[in-house]
Amino acid sequence: MRISRRELGCILPAALAGWPLKAAAQASNAVDRIANYSGSDRQAMLEAGARRERGLLLYTTGTQIEPLIRGFERKYPFLRVTIQRGPQTDIARRALQEYRVGLRKIDMFELSSQGLILIRDANILQPFSSPEAAAYEADAIEPRRHWAVVRESYTGIGTNTKAIPPGRGPKSYDDLLAPEWRGRMAMSGSASTAANFVGALVLTRGEDFVRRLGAQDIRIYPVTARALANLMIAGEVVLSPTIYNSHVEVSAGSGAPLAWIAPGAVPVTDTAVALARGAPSPHAAMLMIDHFMSQEGQAMYGQLGYGSARQGANRQAGNNQVQKLYIGNRPDFVREFAEWSKLYRDVFLRS
Repeated sequence: MRISRRELGCILPAALAGWPLKAAAQASNAVDRIANYSGSDRQAMLEAGARRERGLLLYTTGTQIEPLIRGFERKYPFLRVTIQRGPQTDIARRALQEYRVGLRKIDMFELSSQGLILIRDANILQPFSSPEAAAYEADAIEPRRHWAVVRESYTGIGTNTKAIPPGRGPKSYDDLLAPEWRGRMAMSGSASTAANFVGALVLTRGEDFVRRLGAQDIRIYPVTARALANLMIAGEVVLSPTIYNSHVEVSAGSGAPLAWIAPGAVPVTDTAVALARGAPSPHAAMLMIDHFMSQEGQAMYGQLGYGSARQGANRQAGNNQVQKLYIGNRPDFVREFAEWSKLYRDVFLRS
């Protein structure tokens, strides 16, 4: 059967128009096979593919991960890591724009689970399997394996030890309701810190407890938790239930009069690793994901003051044992976060 020049002129554009879509689908299928390969030759397969790729592009908010990058490049000297940094909202916007126009240059992300939700829901993340995941708490892995938490901090009770001697401060959420703390507490007004704190209370104590705590005349500071910890060092704030253990550990190690305690199950502020769908360098990206999740990688994160979801790797803020709530991995987190934010405004801001 012969096709006329006119018919070819109609058929060829339509066929060519489908090529980018077919190519993208084929690339996604190839990345899926690499991301979830579990054969005994997995490491050799990843290294062979990574040698051809020669490097990868990482999108991250992290400003302290150079030790992990250097360690990775020492381990795999044939690879070079290019980093694109920015606030997680900017990174999410950039990723959505790039995928919308068919641009595939991102290999992987290191962002908070809350920052990855929008990217996941836009179908930009590739589920993956790593042998390192067997050593992790189940709640630290996103239910559909879109990401794994690699560094974490915990929001608990911080005190100025000059104003409140060690052992004299509240030790549990219930202790915060004691009359002696009325008017003496402060909270960070940072949207995520405040909402996640309220969410932890709702999940562990119930909404009525939140309203009772609101009657304690807690001062709200429109600053980050780090800034609030600085005010605690200066003595302007003596007690807060929205202080991160990592901030206290770093500052107390330099002699600051700070103490921290987990008052019960506490919200985890996390950063997770994720693989981009259709990543141009999937072998190298999976090697880096393994590296971040490994015992060696987690020890490096620990040296930077972060906690870990890996068994046996968590320093857990000194001798404090931490019960953790991976709030960002909850299946209905977006709706819950909106509800907790409203409850925070109603109770603590009375707006």
